[in-house]
Amino acid sequence: MININSLSAEKPILIAGPTASGKTALALEIAARQGGRIINADALQVYDGWRVLTARPTPEEEAAAPHALFGHVPFDAEYSTGHWLREAAALLSQGPRPIIVGGTGLYFTALTEGLADIPATPPEIRAEADAMAAEAMLAELDREDPEIANRIDRQNPMRIQRAWEVLRATGRPLSAWQAETPAPVLPLSQTQPLLLDADRDWLAARIERRFDLMLAGGALEEARALEPVWHRAAGAKKAIGGPELIAALRGEMTLQQAREAAIIGSRQYAKRQRTWFRARMGNWQAIPLP
Repeated sequence: MININSLSAEKPILIAGPTASGKTALALEIAARQGGRIINADALQVYDGWRVLTARPTPEEEAAAPHALFGHVPFDAEYSTGHWLREAAALLSQGPRPIIVGGTGLYFTALTEGLADIPATPPEIRAEADAMAAEAMLAELDREDPEIANRIDRQNPMRIQRAWEVLRATGRPLSAWQAETPAPVLPLSQTQPLLLDADRDWLAARIERRFDLMLAGGALEEARALEPVWHRAAGAKKAIGGPELIAALRGEMTLQQAREAAIIGSRQYAKRQRTWFRARMGNWQAIPLP
């Protein structure tokens, strides 16, 4: 782990890493020693309703240091990278030194490299995309936006769908929009970027232990509270383990099956995160784990 005394107490800190790698603990330790406000950069921890399942900081942890952008988005709302970037940018100009922490690589890229101002996707196109297979969307991207098709993580359905939606909604390839990207809100050179580099087997074991702790800590009760309004869930339905726990409550699978599926999903998500970090964050300071 990093020597916190080697960090500047003035310069913004970025902490990225895969799920279950210990990002929250590091952010809290830095805040305790040097001060600062912890700003969320995780696309699922923004939603209310899923505190335990998305490993949001506990009430006790939130009381230990200023926090922002955690659990502030309604369960049934959509929330984009653009939404996050606008909210994060507003926080950077006021308050304590930011400690920006999360596992959503696209948020960090948008913050430090800029984000194209792409119009929102109309609901009818979003519904069409939700009903399409990723392979069909990829085939269209290969024809209409080969630049993005070659760059995109072809194993990540969210990234595939986003590129397809932009193409269909605007009539322009995502690569064309990205070519017009404005200057970044916070250039990487003005930050202290830390990347938690976790060993795969070590991380897999932590993911399994953490999900069991989530179940013991109330994740099933969260799902039970949300089940009556699950049909209204928007971005929050992407919380790993959420659909599985809802299915268990509805008798569509056993709790053990839901547990196993959620752990597998978390490990696959961690693999996608690590792939993104290796490809896009080579100039961050890597912190080997354990």
